[in-house]
Amino acid sequence: MQKQITLPITGMTCANCVSTVEKGLKKLDGVAEASVNLAAEKATVTYDAEKLKEADLIGRVELVGYGVPSASIDLAITGMTCANCVATVEKGLKKLEGILDANVNLATEKATVTYVPGQVNRRDMARQVERIGYGIVEAADEQGMEDAERAARVAEVKRQEQLFLVGVIFTLPLFLMSMARDFSLLGDWAHEPWVNVIFWALATPVQFYTGWQYYVGGYKALRNGSANMDVLVALGSSVAYIYSIIVTLGKFLSSSAMMARHVYFETAAAIITLIVVGKLLEARAKGQTSEAIKKLMGLRAKTARIVQAGQEIDVPIDQVEVGDVVIVRPGEKIPVDGVVVEGSSAVDESMITGESLPVDKLAGDKVTGATINKQGLLKFQATAVGRQTALAQIIKLVEQAQGSKAPIQKLADQVAAVFVPAVIVTALATFAIWMILAPEVGFVGALIRLVAVLVIACPCAMGLATPTAVMVGTGKGAENGILFKSSAALETAHKLTAVVLDKTGTITKGQPTVTDVITLPFDLPSPSRGEGPGMGEADVLRIAASAERGSEHPLGVAIVEAAKAQSLALAEPQGFQSIAGQGIRAEVDGQKVLVGNLKLMEVEHIKLNGMKTGADRLQAEAKTAMWVAVDGRAVGLIAVADTIKEGSREAIDEMHRLGLHVAMITGDNRATAEAIAQEAGVDTVFADVLPADKAAHVQQLQAQGHVVGMVGDGINDAPALAQANVGIAIGTGTDVAMEAADVTLMRGDLRSVPQALRLSRATIRTIKENLFWAFGYNVILIPIAAGILYPFNWAPDILRQLHPILAAFAMAFSSVSVVGNSLRLRRKRV
Repeated sequence: MQKQITLPITGMTCANCVSTVEKGLKKLDGVAEASVNLAAEKATVTYDAEKLKEADLIGRVELVGYGVPSASIDLAITGMTCANCVATVEKGLKKLEGILDANVNLATEKATVTYVPGQVNRRDMARQVERIGYGIVEAADEQGMEDAERAARVAEVKRQEQLFLVGVIFTLPLFLMSMARDFSLLGDWAHEPWVNVIFWALATPVQFYTGWQYYVGGYKALRNGSANMDVLVALGSSVAYIYSIIVTLGKFLSSSAMMARHVYFETAAAIITLIVVGKLLEARAKGQTSEAIKKLMGLRAKTARIVQAGQEIDVPIDQVEVGDVVIVRPGEKIPVDGVVVEGSSAVDESMITGESLPVDKLAGDKVTGATINKQGLLKFQATAVGRQTALAQIIKLVEQAQGSKAPIQKLADQVAAVFVPAVIVTALATFAIWMILAPEVGFVGALIRLVAVLVIACPCAMGLATPTAVMVGTGKGAENGILFKSSAALETAHKLTAVVLDKTGTITKGQPTVTDVITLPFDLPSPSRGEGPGMGEADVLRIAASAERGSEHPLGVAIVEAAKAQSLALAEPQGFQSIAGQGIRAEVDGQKVLVGNLKLMEVEHIKLNGMKTGADRLQAEAKTAMWVAVDGRAVGLIAVADTIKEGSREAIDEMHRLGLHVAMITGDNRATAEAIAQEAGVDTVFADVLPADKAAHVQQLQAQGHVVGMVGDGINDAPALAQANVGIAIGTGTDVAMEAADVTLMRGDLRSVPQALRLSRATIRTIKENLFWAFGYNVILIPIAAGILYPFNWAPDILRQLHPILAAFAMAFSSVSVVGNSLRLRRKRV
């Protein structure tokens, strides 16, 4: 079948580009004609739709070096009930020209559609969804869409409650009267034909009001060439209802064949009412699976206090612009992201990072929207508003992960595609087998088993098994500052056998800190004290920090910070001079001070006073030894090192407990790297590694059979993060690292890594439990409903001849149990 498509092309600059694209497309088997217009930047292609798909054409354009722009959109779908509905919507959307992919999630009730702009638009997609029998939630803007989705879910719960109420009002008296008659509690009058008419009258509102949704859903599914749960419920209840009508009419006509037969109006009514109960509980439980995303959305501030023309005014949050100066008083919520320009405070960032301790903020520090100002007044300049804020990005990531499909779901989708037709065939085969092989059971016995098979089968549980667990797992992660980009990343993380940790900024703080101050033995003279004893540690640190006050070098800054931390009174240096590659010189309190490396001491002919041994020991511990000399003599050593972060050793020990091989990768020399590795407790060290070679070392571990996770924070970690099976970016790192990663940790704490892995394992374990239940339920109970246990006297009678009402009860609670099991993840401690 010949089709024509027009694709937008990017990257073309001349006639040669046109020729390249045309030739590339024409080489595909199935392309009849390809014409490219440089001015319009479009390619019109005629091709055989049986041989090629649009994705093949786009892939070819990209292969020859050009691009086809694509976009993604989320559609909120209403009316889906099971995995078959998911397949129907996906198939329907993919039929539209310009749709590259469509993923539908039953738990979130959303379709994520990738399409070619210009070929198809949202209106076309909405019409297609409605044409195949489902609904679309419409809204003017993003906030309106969230409100509309919420309103649609509330309306659905209320509708199911109303249907359930009507079902109970009519089913309860019908069921009680029927049971009382069966147990001869009502007298002979209860067996009169007119009593069946009362039963008929009570069952009809349940069948055609409470159960009408199943007829509509079943009709739409069959119209689209598929079958879903609605078909099974409508068939099962209708068989019992119609059979009962025939018996009732037969008794009025005094048909001898019908006089002794029992009616099953209560069975038909109970089937529908019980399944509505299940749907109602499922709708409520599904609402709880998205509790985390609702909490995140609820964190957003509604208003902000900004300074305009010297006046403080309160404005709606969407009117705040980048560059506005925002004022936040103690106890108030920080409305948008920004940088503090005035004031100091402690800010509670637990809702974003999961870190319970407040973080001190001073001028120049970044603040994040939705966090709480705990103490002082802060004045900050807005740097990100609306969709660009950290909270908006987190919500987007979580929604993206929840809407994606995990690879483990593939089997459930494949089974769901053939499940309902297979159940219908099984039900008919059950009826035929009982009629042929066990004629003593009779028509009614065979019919009851047919109804039981139709009603007990549950494709819903299979459709909900994976997405509900993914929703709860990713939401739980977001609450703890762990953001999974996709459900595939969540699944792969549980398979990791090795973790590679970048050293700087990941294991270590990424900034030098003073670790040791070594002074002259007190029996040696110090130049600052004449022939008296040597200086104390505080004296050495004070004089070095005073000299370094003019320095911008990280090592000098570290010395000054250490002195400030001890509240030492620093002097103003005179004649400050920086000596490239060696250190600095300055005059402090009238003394000539040198602070630098051994080379500086040698060039300046400084007397080392026997301190070389101490310097060698510090270097062996992967520390940088800074010599301090006063008036021509060494008076002390200050050791500066990039120290291990608090919690790094604990995190690595936890990774070992999880059975992981832990490697460290660094550009540092072997001796320094080994010293850090020994302190941190890693298994393997990759030292002297150039930034471009980090990915090769990840590949090396993969070649050894490891499933590798890479943890990093810098731009130079991005290739390794992309190469790893799971890239994990520390949230204090660069945007480039986060973009390349599959998982983002909002805290700079390495302990988040084992937390993420434990959460992944718990989520996948829950998914497997759900799938085991969903498949096991159907594999075990469908044969029981068909009567496989009937020949075995040891089996309970309730199972040997499973009544359709019990089958409906089991079916109603199968999907609820899957959602309930997923909700247990919310209580999981990570």
